Amino acid sequence: MSQSDISLPPTQTGKHPRGLYVLFFTEMWERFGYYLMIGIFFLYLTDTISHGGRGLDNVAAVSIVGTYVALIYLTPFIGGLIADRYLGYTKSIFIGGTLLGLGYFLIALNGSDIVMYAGLFSAIVGNGFFKPNISTLLGNIYNRPDLRPKKDIAYNIFYMGINIGAFVCNFVAAYLRNNYTWGSAFAAAGVGMVLGLMWFATGLKHIKHADVIKPVHKEDMPIMKIVVNVFLPALIAGAIGWFIPGNILGSDSNDAFIFACIPIIIFYFSLWYRAKGFERKRISTLLILFGVSIIFWNIYNQNSTALTIWAQTYTDREAPKTIQPALKPFGFLETVNTKPTEVPVVDNQFRAQADAHGKVLTKQGTDLYFQNLPKEKYPPEGQDLKLVSTEIYQSVNPFWIIVLTPIIVAFFGWMKARGKELSTPSKFAWGTLIAGLSSVVMIAACLSTNIYVNKVSSWWIVSSYGVFTISELFVSPVGLSLTSKVAPRRLTALMMGGWFITTSLGGKISGILAGFWDKFDNKAVFFAISAIAAIVACFLLLPLTKRLNKVVVEAAASDE
Repeated sequence: MSQSDISLPPTQTGKHPRGLYVLFFTEMWERFGYYLMIGIFFLYLTDTISHGGRGLDNVAAVSIVGTYVALIYLTPFIGGLIADRYLGYTKSIFIGGTLLGLGYFLIALNGSDIVMYAGLFSAIVGNGFFKPNISTLLGNIYNRPDLRPKKDIAYNIFYMGINIGAFVCNFVAAYLRNNYTWGSAFAAAGVGMVLGLMWFATGLKHIKHADVIKPVHKEDMPIMKIVVNVFLPALIAGAIGWFIPGNILGSDSNDAFIFACIPIIIFYFSLWYRAKGFERKRISTLLILFGVSIIFWNIYNQNSTALTIWAQTYTDREAPKTIQPALKPFGFLETVNTKPTEVPVVDNQFRAQADAHGKVLTKQGTDLYFQNLPKEKYPPEGQDLKLVSTEIYQSVNPFWIIVLTPIIVAFFGWMKARGKELSTPSKFAWGTLIAGLSSVVMIAACLSTNIYVNKVSSWWIVSSYGVFTISELFVSPVGLSLTSKVAPRRLTALMMGGWFITTSLGGKISGILAGFWDKFDNKAVFFAISAIAAIVACFLLLPLTKRLNKVVVEAAASDE
């Protein structure tokens, strides 16, 4: 059955269908769980074992976090393909959400490494089924001619749900881990996913009309051929990357992931190669914009690695005394003092010292927060410093999203009213440039003082997130809508999986870079790499925007 054969329910003129809000709150709860997990995962891995953590150094922890983020966004390729061909979208979302919740609850057990990795595996597979298919459902709802002009707005509303979940979750995580345990914080992510599935189940009648499996075309590669030609080579390539002597990209997991991605990238290029006529132009347009967005996602995913390290170690996190009474009852404050406690053994540049088995050495000493805090800022003996919990800084980005979305939307409207509307490819180009400027802010922060002796103001990271948020509003919600509009209808979920692969590669590249964090004596050089890449990508894309936009406009008007 083709998209034009679907009997869609009526909607009132000027109003969005109820299905949007079913998907909005489902995605909000799923993102609540994901960003809660990402907000504390690095902190949990590097906390000492006596405090309930895993006792890893930065390099090992970043490798795990980076690989998790990368795989979370790689599996939508598989989940989108299976949904397109066999399961459909609602069934895939239920399977994915169940596996995500199970994964978070397993991690919450705080058991052996095997239990933790089983939880990570469950969440990774679950996201593969969940993430591309909820976005595809939204696109299908808005494929009807009278709703098609509202598609970009619908994805912006949908994106707001993502950021409400991302904003709230870190406060929940801070309260639970400061007042109870790491496990209780991870369990909250699982509870969020359960609530999301319950909401989704109650609203099925508003979205079931959009759950359509598109017919397979004769030129489409059969699923078994994909297994043989894509998945099997990916596994073999990943194994080669894991077992080759030494490391090319810093760790066995980095090598294995990048090697495994090569057959999948080749598969997407094969889709383009086998396509004919205008369909080939549609796929090539997406692949070009996907390539640029990898640089954007590299900067975005520094929030879970490099920027978490920056907030924890180099940022003056002391909460202003005027707001401490308001924050204390909610458990959002982290307490430190000069009393001896178990701390990792680090050098004067905060590089952890590990034993022969890779476990970080510990000793009785002053909390590491004081290592680069001037003595005059120490609390009096017997008193505490009240700090903003590190994960709260990850709520700065969604806060800026909520604040700046109306401003950016108004700016786009102002440009449109004057006949100077930015095309989608132009938004990608300028958004990538602005993302690079957010790294320039961090370069300035690095150069503002000797960060190994003095901490820097929180306003540096808050400002960097603010600049980045502008770029995010140019690129991220537009990317979902773009993929839905430009992808051939029979390949929508598969191409949506391709969009998430760009996030996967960006996340892994971010993790690879962060794995070398301790090797950069001057952290400004670390941020300069991303800044230069983004600026160069912008100026390579700008000359192509008119040609690409012509394809976008024609594809959006097509029913195929």
